[in-house]
Amino acid sequence: MSTLVKPSILPGFMELTPTDQILFNKMMDTIRKNYEKFGFLPIDTPVIEKSEVLLAKGGGETEKQVYRFQKGSTDMSLRFDLTVPLARYVSQYYSQLNFPFRRYQIGKVYRGERNQKGRFREFYQCDIDIIGNGSLSIINDAEIPALIYSTFKELGFDAFTIQINNRKILKGFFDSLEIDDSTQILRTIDKLEKIGQAGVEKELAELGLNPEKIEKINAFISVKGNNAGIISELRKLNVSNEVFIEGVEELDTVIKYIRLFGVPEENCKINLSIVRGLDYYTGTVYETFLDDYPSLGSICSGGRYDNLAEYYTKQKLPGVGMSIGLTRLFYQLREANLIQADETSLTKVLIIPMNEYTEESVEVANKLREAGVFSQVYLESGKVGKKFGYADKLSIPYVIVVGEEEVKTGLYTIRDMTTGEQRSLDLEEAIKCLK
Repeated sequence: MSTLVKPSILPGFMELTPTDQILFNKMMDTIRKNYEKFGFLPIDTPVIEKSEVLLAKGGGETEKQVYRFQKGSTDMSLRFDLTVPLARYVSQYYSQLNFPFRRYQIGKVYRGERNQKGRFREFYQCDIDIIGNGSLSIINDAEIPALIYSTFKELGFDAFTIQINNRKILKGFFDSLEIDDSTQILRTIDKLEKIGQAGVEKELAELGLNPEKIEKINAFISVKGNNAGIISELRKLNVSNEVFIEGVEELDTVIKYIRLFGVPEENCKINLSIVRGLDYYTGTVYETFLDDYPSLGSICSGGRYDNLAEYYTKQKLPGVGMSIGLTRLFYQLREANLIQADETSLTKVLIIPMNEYTEESVEVANKLREAGVFSQVYLESGKVGKKFGYADKLSIPYVIVVGEEEVKTGLYTIRDMTTGEQRSLDLEEAIKCLK
């Protein structure tokens, strides 16, 4: 006798029951619909790429997390995001694409991260990017928040904030203070809410900054107000650095167009401490948070970059984009009970054959399906009560019984499983009732 293997999956991989999967698929469909509504085109790149292509940039924490293996003489890796494959794709098909190239991709990516709750090694990313050929209008940066707003409203959220900044403002500001490496300073500024202004001043002094520079940094991080007020206060700082001035002008333009795209200010606010960790963002950056659940962290993020495909082509391809980590978002929302999975079936009607009327039941199912009514025939033997119980357990809303009387008269008994009400209708009337 063979030994049974215990059924299990690797840690860091998400597997759902049909009820949860229906909800997950609905969220994915909503995201896809919004991406397409804004004119983005679908692409699908291979899960496995050549390692030399995928790891062209080299170094960093990400490379340590890559699933890399060899088959014969081919060195290959599982993609760890959808941006690097996009860079390869745009370079490879450059002559066949129309620019600006607006693409979306929804697919699984793989990272060998340390196993912890809510972090996955296989997860869905839902990405959009707008790629320019040589240049790309700054107004594109304003359309991304409009898409984020549209998507999360349709997903059923009202209280969320797209926090926006421009990295040129930070870079120009620190350049004006002659600070080359601002990493530690940004980390300190990021602690403002936890340690307060006095704590920030103390840490900045420990980093070797003189009182004059600390005072200027204090003035910068004290800039508050509505979006127009923050832009005004930034200009009052009288920073003469060109990069800083360019960043402020870009942010001002983006905020103006975000308003024109119909995003309320309460849902999109400037936050000068938003930086985004990835080093290829060079201008506008976004982070999206649920107002009542900040502990969930950013649920959608992205930004502007100067050159998407510098490792694959000499063409300058600036872009702007954003990504929703759907697997992690779904997990977090379910854990917080912010979404409910209540559909146990996608079937609208269960057809129950009586006695030997299976063939006629199949014909009925065919006609219902042709009319777009999701139907299932119960093909197993058993008592009628068991068959109705099956429909009940799966919350199938209607049952049609097909027996001698129904076949003879052409009238079918339809039971509403919620109310228990029964009606006898011909097939044409039944289709109208069920659609």
